[in-house]
Amino acid sequence: MKVLVTGAQGFIGKHMCLLLKRKGHIVFEYDISSAEDELNQYILDADFVIHLAGINRPLTVEEFYDGNTNFTAKIVNLIEKSGKFTPIIMSSSIQAALDNDYGKSKKMGEDFLFNSGLPVYVYRLANVFGKWCRPNYNSAAATFCYNIAHDLPIQIRDRDYVVHYNYVTDIVEEFLRVVELKDHKGSKEIQSVKPVYDCSLGRLADLLYYFKNEIESDRHLPLIHDEFELKLFKTFCDYLSDEGYTYNFAEDSRGSFEELYKSKKWGQISDNVAFPGIIKGGHYHTYKKEIFYTVIGKSEIKQRDVKTNEMITDVVDGEHPHPVDIRVGYTHQIKNIGDCDSHTIMWISEIYNPDTHDTYREDVEK
Repeated sequence: MKVLVTGAQGFIGKHMCLLLKRKGHIVFEYDISSAEDELNQYILDADFVIHLAGINRPLTVEEFYDGNTNFTAKIVNLIEKSGKFTPIIMSSSIQAALDNDYGKSKKMGEDFLFNSGLPVYVYRLANVFGKWCRPNYNSAAATFCYNIAHDLPIQIRDRDYVVHYNYVTDIVEEFLRVVELKDHKGSKEIQSVKPVYDCSLGRLADLLYYFKNEIESDRHLPLIHDEFELKLFKTFCDYLSDEGYTYNFAEDSRGSFEELYKSKKWGQISDNVAFPGIIKGGHYHTYKKEIFYTVIGKSEIKQRDVKTNEMITDVVDGEHPHPVDIRVGYTHQIKNIGDCDSHTIMWISEIYNPDTHDTYREDVEK
């Protein structure tokens, strides 16, 4: 499918474009630096529009309405002029229910879409967090992550103030689900992305300081108790390293593997996702140390001494998580024995280097 994404270079836009491309869609990326005629052509060619562009930190009040209301109206007018019936997702905000200029400009954009007659899906998003969010701009989560990762002070006016959060990956996966529907009927109802996480500013700061301290300790991996903490930890890792490393993400029929953090001093942290019944691994190291920590789902971790054939089996459950040390000289594997996708945070003492890989293939169950 050909999908136009407005605000493509923004925080959510970058995630959206990458996910669409990974899933095989053709993406037309439109942003504030794009030419006017590009938008016209993209509207003519697109099968779907994901409208993420907007203004939230303007120099003048008028910019709210120009960027949030008038630009939405412009997209609708171009679609109508094209003679097409192109479905649209619009990212609005929970502030559309409030009496401020940002909220009112978003609400006016919503109303314009609902009155257009096009198949529309309007999502009011909570405060969005995740990697690539700009710190010291309009996100306390991003600012706290960046400052704590870089040993800078943070300011909290009210530790008990509760903020409602959406995770950026949940948002783009929901939008992808709608794009790939067989029939786009649209909805006259305001949509929301689930789950929404409630977290006080005090708890947010405490968790981030805890993550930082644990990574730098000899334990390396913090204890994680729920999905929000996992998503916040993955977000925090993105702000830790300025050492110029590239981070890899891979997915296939077994699940996915995402590198979260790399450091010459502290090693590497990754998130391994396995679908039910999937086995990954089947190798050993002669000096590298590893820790596996399943935080969602249920895993069976097997290790076999390549010399004595001693077998060690651990069953770990995200409901009652505990880390498992992977022994040097033991070939090992991890199997998802639960009913849902498993997430296992993995720490290894050294960043992968193909010249000194210290990774040797050998089946665990010979």
